[in-house]
Amino acid sequence: MSLNLNDKKAVVAEVSAKVATAQTIVVAEYRGIQVGHLTQLRANARAQGVYMRVLKNTLARRAVEGTAFASLADEMTGPLIYAISEDAVAAARVVNDFAKGNDKLVVKAGNYAGKSLDKAGVVALASIPSREVLLAQVLGMMQAPVSAFARAMAALAAKKEGEAA
Repeated sequence: MSLNLNDKKAVVAEVSAKVATAQTIVVAEYRGIQVGHLTQLRANARAQGVYMRVLKNTLARRAVEGTAFASLADEMTGPLIYAISEDAVAAARVVNDFAKGNDKLVVKAGNYAGKSLDKAGVVALASIPSREVLLAQVLGMMQAPVSAFARAMAALAAKKEGEAA
């Protein structure tokens, strides 16, 4: 079913609003995927806070026109699904994880903060740990010297008690 002009304008406006706040867009070809698998992909995307939509390529081109993601317009050919996220790695992770288990979903390209990514770039972006994991790692590194000092002081105190007894 084709959209009338007002519907097309509404779709472009909706996608443009998502693109305006996005850090990452990943584009993947979904030719031959069963509806159940596509529904599962969309559910995974929603759970990760990723906006995922199948769009006409001309409408998608208009939505990214004049933004940092305009370089993606060259990759917009064929049946594509667009994953857009405010989180830098969420869109890449959702699409890449699903593509590992389903060979019908083929990652074509991506764009992170205005930089074009090929398939290998999207896979590399997807392998970056989440923000929470990175914060936990930094906190662990910051606590390590203090913990080591506390253990050394406890061992010294235990040694002194042993000598005194």
